[in-house]
Amino acid sequence: MPMRTDCRHFESRSYANGDTVRKCNLDLAPEAPWRCPADCGRFELRLADVNWSHGSLITPPTPPEPEAEGIAALLDEAEDIVNAAAPGILAELDGGQSGGRFQRLFGRFGRRKTQ
Repeated sequence: MPMRTDCRHFESRSYANGDTVRKCNLDLAPEAPWRCPADCGRFELRLADVNWSHGSLITPPTPPEPEAEGIAALLDEAEDIVNAAAPGILAELDGGQSGGRFQRLFGRFGRRKTQ
């Protein structure tokens, strides 16, 4: 099943350089930007976009899917690399001060929930 653009958890964002991010905000689509799980239990129909600023009425097309197996695993590995690097980068930007403005701004990255 392709990405469900009618789901309230779908997000598409375009940047000035032409790059576009298409993702599930709940991180439940391991093969984003190409497809959502067919049996996603968290699908919720998007009812309204309140206070959003839209640049155009059309979501950019999905990029072509690479012809390889294990795309979801590759994307997970890339996410793990970014998450592992984030605390060090934040500390460097913040000058080593815990609780600084960069930590408050980007503190959610690199932290995994543990129970």
